[in-house]
Amino acid sequence: MKKVLILIATALIFVAVNVFLYMSITRRLANNFSGTDQMKMIDVGRYLPFESGSELARTGSSLKFSKEDELPVLDGAAALVPVYASVIENCYPQGTVTYEGGTFSDDNKYGENFAEDSVMQYQNTIRGFNALLDDSIDLFFTAHPSKEQMQDAKERGVELEIVPVGKEAFVFFVNKKNPVEDLSIDQVRKIYRGEINNWKEVGGPDKRINQLTRIKGSGSQTMMEKFMENDMLTKRHPLAIFGAAIGYSFRFYLATMVADDNVKMLSINGIYPNAENIRNGSYPISANFYVVYRKDETNANVKKLVDWLLTQEGQTMIEACGYVGLE
Repeated sequence: MKKVLILIATALIFVAVNVFLYMSITRRLANNFSGTDQMKMIDVGRYLPFESGSELARTGSSLKFSKEDELPVLDGAAALVPVYASVIENCYPQGTVTYEGGTFSDDNKYGENFAEDSVMQYQNTIRGFNALLDDSIDLFFTAHPSKEQMQDAKERGVELEIVPVGKEAFVFFVNKKNPVEDLSIDQVRKIYRGEINNWKEVGGPDKRINQLTRIKGSGSQTMMEKFMENDMLTKRHPLAIFGAAIGYSFRFYLATMVADDNVKMLSINGIYPNAENIRNGSYPISANFYVVYRKDETNANVKKLVDWLLTQEGQTMIEACGYVGLE
């Protein structure tokens, strides 16, 4: 009888533990509106110049380089690959984008397939900016460099020209199942300062907020730190992973380059981040993006290319890429 009672007690404990785990973890994870900020690599193969199927803006250009010219080498942040790849498509001669082994590989992540003599490189924000400081590339397309990157340039004795060439929206996004559609700027800042920690405080469900962040030095993280006025939480609550996530990025990168049907962009102060609202200035968190080059640059074609980007032709190309021009 004693053994039977021990077995029954053991079974009850086992059931109780599993019920607790299901109620506290499994059920939460099954309906936590997460999977919001899965880090996806862009498919660089979609934006290769001189390939018929590439998703580039072929708007034409009166600026045409030849193979005999000293050709500027271009690099940039992931979000701006379509822009500088389209520059090459419109202004450079064929045969100037070259690959290691002669062909482009689909497993390319951070430009490993681009040969040293290729005018197109892709090292993303952190490595690409360092390549500019090392003088191994000529033009870098990016959000505004961070304070740390500017300090690094100063310490290396490199002066930079930072020229705005287009506009983009900085956006916040959640899982599409999250019923919240709009946040105010004040609410977003309170969320990322740890002052609002539950979605019910902003009209959502009774779920903890999982505030996701990005890599230090990336364009989106630099923009976020500026938006937050350098006052944001550095550590999430240990239970945040069981909550519903919120993330941030740039509009075109999120909506087109790594398009995910499971996420949605939020309106901010009641204004949705579409191209029209960026253009008319009503969306409240818009920012310029830039092309950066060294002040000691001796290649005259670098300045020619920057000047072209500011012409009607260059701005038309930027609009055709899916971004917003300066005017």
